[in-house]
Amino acid sequence: MIEYLTIKKLTETVSGNITPRMVRHYHQLGLLPEAVRSPSNYRLYTEKHVQYLRRIVALKQQGFQLEHIRKLLETETDEAATDTLIAQLQQQYRSIIQQITRLRQTASALEGLLGRDRHCQSIQAEAIAQLKLLEVETKHVESLQDEQIDSLWSALDAAAPAHPEEFQESLQQLLPNLSDRSEIEIDLLSKLVLACGDVSLVNFVKISPGAIAVARDSLKSGCQVVTDVGAIAAALDYPRLAHLGCQVDTLIDNPHITTAAEAEQEFWHHQSWQKRFEQLTPGCIVVVGYAPSVLISVCQAIEKELLKPALVIGMPIGFSHAPAAKRLLMHSSVPFITTFSTIGGGLLATTAFNALAQSLLEKPDCHCYLTQ
Repeated sequence: MIEYLTIKKLTETVSGNITPRMVRHYHQLGLLPEAVRSPSNYRLYTEKHVQYLRRIVALKQQGFQLEHIRKLLETETDEAATDTLIAQLQQQYRSIIQQITRLRQTASALEGLLGRDRHCQSIQAEAIAQLKLLEVETKHVESLQDEQIDSLWSALDAAAPAHPEEFQESLQQLLPNLSDRSEIEIDLLSKLVLACGDVSLVNFVKISPGAIAVARDSLKSGCQVVTDVGAIAAALDYPRLAHLGCQVDTLIDNPHITTAAEAEQEFWHHQSWQKRFEQLTPGCIVVVGYAPSVLISVCQAIEKELLKPALVIGMPIGFSHAPAAKRLLMHSSVPFITTFSTIGGGLLATTAFNALAQSLLEKPDCHCYLTQ
């Protein structure tokens, strides 16, 4: 027997600040399928409507316009998006990228000022006056002529060749308030920012509760460290790993793999790599920075209890599979460190891992790792 929901119960089930009035509006726009009516002419909803409404809410939160949402939902039954819809979405995407670019230009101007260490600050009074004239707003930065921008940065950059950059001093002025984070987590986030030069990355890093503590305990016990490709393994902090007694293994140990695209294809087409999951030691740390299919397979192996890692660092590269793989990881039961959306790569993955190892040991002054 079908269980029906009233419109009030429907909105409570879906949540997301949905109101009955919004539901009626979605009916009018054709976003939501019509519901059967009770003898009193009230709409009665099913689980199908709950799922539809949740998809609408999710797409709205991602910034899609209602008209685009309607067409996206229509194409679910058509199996493929129409050329018109794809063109509209591409236009919307390019518009958003332009906005991000303009905001990035503004952020760069602010970083150029706020990130100055004390040595540079001593000569920047004139440059600050110029920057104030710009009001540090996108529309002003965008409208400036190239020579005006060059003049601004020439004044700001005059002291740069005279001394090394004070990275920590700059970071302290640029990073958001991280007072609710542990010292180790702040250090990890700072290292990730320095690895890519993008302060906004802090907002895209997701660390599950207890992940850092679990990882440190595992490293102290000399756990196995597993990477997706050799390039990731090559960038690990071997001096510290040698002192910790950790062995490093690679899933795709083909030395000719140099790109994420090659790693993805290699893993997908050769089952021998995938079977290695069953051979990994319980309590290992898995570091994925290239192939999204590796991370998807890791999550599937965890779900089937074929793999029981202490931590997964999942930051593969990609535009469809990588975000999907990261969502799988965030919904898994294993402790994780990952990045939202398409942001990722081998440099970030190894930086995150090395920050954990570095939190346990001062840099060893030896060459014992060369004997491994």
